[in-house]
Amino acid sequence: MPTEQRTTRLDDSLRVIALEVADDLAELARVRAWADHLLQDLPEDQRVDALMVVDELTSNALRHGSPPRQVRLLRKRDWLSVEVDDTCIDPACPRPPSPSGGHGLKLVAATSVSWGQWQRPTGKTVWAELDLSPTAPGHAR
Repeated sequence: MPTEQRTTRLDDSLRVIALEVADDLAELARVRAWADHLLQDLPEDQRVDALMVVDELTSNALRHGSPPRQVRLLRKRDWLSVEVDDTCIDPACPRPPSPSGGHGLKLVAATSVSWGQWQRPTGKTVWAELDLSPTAPGHAR
């Protein structure tokens, strides 16, 4: 079962909330519900995009990464960063689409303002940033 870790505000505008994720694909439903609860104040179109990014990055960590894993949401008023840690040192790379997958990072790239990863000797963090401003492309007006 995932363990939620609340981090105090780093300043007046940044909120960081983390969730430890067990080594089980069934955790995806719990991670989605956790993120959906935290993002309830977003307009529907932005919440759907954010949940897709959370789902894809977490799914990749569960399928291709190694435990322990952690999902973090970093949020300011008009900005969201989704970060997922795992201990696999192999970089996350888009792969050719197939019936078994290969679409996730392309969806993340299409939905986010930017995405990437930080490599560490003990693993990696894959992240994506989303624009939550009222004028963001695709935002219902």
